[in-house]
Amino acid sequence: MPTKHKIVCFGEVLWDVLPNGARPGGAPVNVAYHLMKHGIDVSVITRIGNDASGTELREIFSTKGIDTSLFQVDNKYETSRVLARIMDNHEVEYDIVRPVAWDHIEWKDEFVPLLVNTDWFIFGSLASREPASRETLYRLLDQRCSKVFDVNLRKNCFTRELIEDLLPHADFVKMNEAELELISGWHRSLDSIPDQLQFVSDKYQVSDLVVTCGADGAVLFSDGKIYKQPGIKVNVADTVGSGDAFLAGLLSRLLNGETKIKALNYANSLGAFVAGKDGACPEYDAPL
Repeated sequence: MPTKHKIVCFGEVLWDVLPNGARPGGAPVNVAYHLMKHGIDVSVITRIGNDASGTELREIFSTKGIDTSLFQVDNKYETSRVLARIMDNHEVEYDIVRPVAWDHIEWKDEFVPLLVNTDWFIFGSLASREPASRETLYRLLDQRCSKVFDVNLRKNCFTRELIEDLLPHADFVKMNEAELELISGWHRSLDSIPDQLQFVSDKYQVSDLVVTCGADGAVLFSDGKIYKQPGIKVNVADTVGSGDAFLAGLLSRLLNGETKIKALNYANSLGAFVAGKDGACPEYDAPL
């Protein structure tokens, strides 16, 4: 068995309602699933409703090997469902209902010792859209551990002020090409991805950033150096969760001491594999 490392993910858990049916998802649990497939011990801090769909989500991810003991249960707000539409370019457009249970994740004192023993704390922007979960996230970000910010912007669920406040908390940032262009463009108009990455790194004091570029692969910026990997051709089923798989693949390889270019190459492969499958959490044996 690979060496296990404790990683904690924070944020949304939900049902992605796709044209071919509802699938369990949410970026934090998707990342956790793929980390778990690589032998990495993962906990997820999230919140479900006191309803059948929430119970089913917890059972599904528990069966998949994820520690769901930190799935809180909300007696007022229901479990999240997201309407996902597959566009002509295989990208996904989401209609994220609000408010839902994961908008109200409560602080627990048990989070403090949990994060002390964590290699990485992974968070995104979506679960910061409402005050309750946002307050809990900021208390978590005050803890002394390494932090990964999976930017993951969703329409009407973020503000510039929020993103610019979260970025300096991160040691490592993952975003897609459109998110990088938007964030760097708030300050300067830059044409190339390396220039945009350098600017964001300098502006927000983040040493490591990675950007996914769809069919064009990915670019990693680390301590002033650029690493590139070309895209991998695949018959796309849907792109739901492919970025989450990419992040998990990259982190799993970095934790195991791989070189950055080899880790990036593997992350590309895993992201492409998931894009060729239905849903965010297909069954597979790692490494691919």
